[in-house]
Amino acid sequence: MNLLINKQTQFIDLGLIDYQQAWDYQTDLFNKNLEIKKQNRDLPSNEQPAYRTGRRTTNNHLIFCEHPHVYTLGKSGDEKNLLTRKEDLHTIQASYYAINRGGDITYHGPGQLVVYPVIDLENFFTDIHQYMRLLEEAVIQTLQEFQISAGRIKGLTGVWIDFENDVPRKICALGVKTSRWVTMHGLAFNVNTDLNYFNHIVPCGIDDKAVTSLQKEMGARLPMEQVKSILKEKIVSLFGMKI
Repeated sequence: MNLLINKQTQFIDLGLIDYQQAWDYQTDLFNKNLEIKKQNRDLPSNEQPAYRTGRRTTNNHLIFCEHPHVYTLGKSGDEKNLLTRKEDLHTIQASYYAINRGGDITYHGPGQLVVYPVIDLENFFTDIHQYMRLLEEAVIQTLQEFQISAGRIKGLTGVWIDFENDVPRKICALGVKTSRWVTMHGLAFNVNTDLNYFNHIVPCGIDDKAVTSLQKEMGARLPMEQVKSILKEKIVSLFGMKI
């Protein structure tokens, strides 16, 4: 038994926060976990790992927030999928960042719930595929609470409405970064999102499928705090976190 497993997770709601500020915040937490793992790895190995003197547990953080209008391009993305010139983005009060997550281009803005789990997967399971699928599952189960059926499309990440039909609509995008099982970045769930902002990009590099929001599917704005509460509960339950 490894006594250093730590499922305790700190929940943090940053509210509406500048993208760079939130990126710096989660990067700091991410790097602190990597440093703890490095220090543990550098300790003498003449004892059983679970009982090594001086070993420290890593920390888990579940961060919720919203961002002002911003487009972010993942490290494997194509800048051509930004359809508006970067120097013209100020006309729609938007900014742009090339960042270190996987995936292509996406949009964040007010009314969209962004979730950044900065966790050590060695505290839960060591499987990136499982990690991505559980994040998707948390959103799928959240949508079920609103009587909306959602699911996955083979070969594509994210959560989709009408996923088995010819006109699926993406309601949640995923893009993560991991190193030594430590995660950052996460998911973007369109709740009351202004979908017009997606007209300025090819979302996630996919040009033949639409995007949607919970507001559009329900025909009314949803209380963000209600959605946050449900999604938080689903993530905590699926991962076995202790809040």
